[in-house]
Amino acid sequence: MANDDEPEDFAALLAEYEQKSGPSRRKQGPQIGDLVRGAVVSIGADAVFVDLGGKADGVLELEELRDADGRVTVKVGDEIEARVVEIESGVHLKRVMGRGAEAAGELAQAFEHQIPVEGLVTGVNKGGVEVQVAGTRGFCPISQLDVRHVEDAGAYIGQRLQFRVTRLGRDVVLSRRALLEEAAQGKAAETRARLEVGAIIKGTVTAIKDYGAFVDLGGLEGMLHVSQLGFARVEHPKDVLAVGQVIDVQVIKIEKSDDPRRPEKIALSLKSLERDPWLDAIERFPEGAHIPGKVVRVETFGAIVELAAGVDGLVHVSELGAGRPLKHAREAVKLGQAVRVTVLAVDRERRRISLALADPGDDDAPPPTAGGPQKLGTFADLLQRGKKR
Repeated sequence: MANDDEPEDFAALLAEYEQKSGPSRRKQGPQIGDLVRGAVVSIGADAVFVDLGGKADGVLELEELRDADGRVTVKVGDEIEARVVEIESGVHLKRVMGRGAEAAGELAQAFEHQIPVEGLVTGVNKGGVEVQVAGTRGFCPISQLDVRHVEDAGAYIGQRLQFRVTRLGRDVVLSRRALLEEAAQGKAAETRARLEVGAIIKGTVTAIKDYGAFVDLGGLEGMLHVSQLGFARVEHPKDVLAVGQVIDVQVIKIEKSDDPRRPEKIALSLKSLERDPWLDAIERFPEGAHIPGKVVRVETFGAIVELAAGVDGLVHVSELGAGRPLKHAREAVKLGQAVRVTVLAVDRERRRISLALADPGDDDAPPPTAGGPQKLGTFADLLQRGKKR
């Protein structure tokens, strides 16, 4: 026998189901504020249509995809990212807000849905920079202007940049750093997939310090120590690198880090991509040859002479005094002095070359034969002999 309450129970269950499932069903399509990615399927006179993977295409104003000279920067098939700003009459997209006649009215929407806005940096004040955005004066704190500490904020004046609105009210507070960090996170995932010791990766120099340079590998930052800039002696990284320079580097070490923003420490090298000059040392510097060089260090035990980029030799202090004992190499030569030396011995495996100061008359002499100068051995032999004296 049928239950008289069954229709009522069924209706209640249906209403409950619709109440619970309705929002989730509506959420299946793009929502306002969503960051979406899709391929350009068509380019019209005023708009670009983007395949979002569903039944509806996204529509983006063509003006957003023009460069400073008015040229369209995308073609059919290119993938782009944008924010959903309207879904009532189709999926309308924007990559950045704060442009055009409706710019002022877009600030609230940009703040609510975290959509980037475009602003013009017009000046520097205490603690940050002033930014004209959507006809309104905004403020970006110096700490939010870039992912790195900004020494001279004045360099940003006159630049049109993208910002995120972090506070909207009496004051409009902006952040550029938030957008840069988000973009870096997306790139970082792609970079990590191909990051391994030995990998050769293209990167951009982002900062130069006394001890080396930081290189952006695509959302991840690596450290290029001054000792890894090459075999040639480098006084300061700025002598061979510049901020913004694109270089190929090799990953030589990856270590875990306790910093959640940089979970790995990545050591890089340019030196490892060069041919080791010591591989040709015996051929280039045969025993008995007279070679020009430059004094690059003076110590108690002798003078270090640079023969070529990455190849140094030692003139032991016993070879500097012309028969008289010296307490320090600086009594005979000085830093930076050009000298001519005679090669006494080459130990390629231990990367050592023993030298003696050449006589002025030997400048153009060929390497001696069996009757030439006696071999004095390795650095260790020379050091030991110096101690005995």
